[in-house]
Amino acid sequence: MGDESAAIARTSGGPVTLSRLRAGLEALGVRAGDRLLVHSSLSALGFVAGGSQAVIEALMAAVGPGGLLAMPAFTSGLSDPAEWQAPPVPADWIEPIRAEMPVYDPRLSPTRGLGVIAEAFRSAPAVVRSTHPQVSFAAWGAGAEAIAAPHPLDAWLGEGSPLARLYQAEARVLFLGTGYATCTSFHLAQHKAGTLRTLRTGLPVRVDGVRRWITVDAPDYDTDGFEAIGAELDRRPALVARGPVGMAECRLLPIRGIVDAAVAWMRRPR
Repeated sequence: MGDESAAIARTSGGPVTLSRLRAGLEALGVRAGDRLLVHSSLSALGFVAGGSQAVIEALMAAVGPGGLLAMPAFTSGLSDPAEWQAPPVPADWIEPIRAEMPVYDPRLSPTRGLGVIAEAFRSAPAVVRSTHPQVSFAAWGAGAEAIAAPHPLDAWLGEGSPLARLYQAEARVLFLGTGYATCTSFHLAQHKAGTLRTLRTGLPVRVDGVRRWITVDAPDYDTDGFEAIGAELDRRPALVARGPVGMAECRLLPIRGIVDAAVAWMRRPR
């Protein structure tokens, strides 16, 4: 109730309805047939009548049946509890958690830390989800299956991932009330720039029908510099479309522009 009261208090011009969302998306530059990678915050949009369902329906209607929507569907909780910091768990919990942590299931495994829109989207009708046990993507629309699969364990957010295929498909990135700190495309840039370190980590997988805990080399992703890269992008108005959707300031950018600019930034001497 408190969150809804706060949303009502800061929403002007009436409730944020499906038609208002559609109008905002179209004014921002979203068109039928677009391929969009969406990062979203429901609370940033104001009081949305229908909540995450209305946002998803507005996005689907905006791109139409010939378009494509994709969202991160990450399951960071399916990771080594020894590495958890937000919050950490007691040391004597680590082995029991490793022993019984469920294996990733595209139908059941919830997203973590991505917001209620991404969580609702990943289980929506006709949405397909990639198979990576930690950094999966959900996709809907024309070509969704080709974007989602394959997603090998060692691809993560680099070449061979859905994110790389969105780059190849010249998708656009929609920041729906979020900032550049949420920009998954910058992680693809980290792969391309060769700036990533690796770490040894563990996760549960199913091998020949048997659940096992395995140790793998994983990219040591961070978001250092993401806001600085975003500030540079914002100084390029030909690249960045900005405008309101509901009560949120939103951005629409080409994924190639995002990634290529980020690669150049990451390779600069510092």
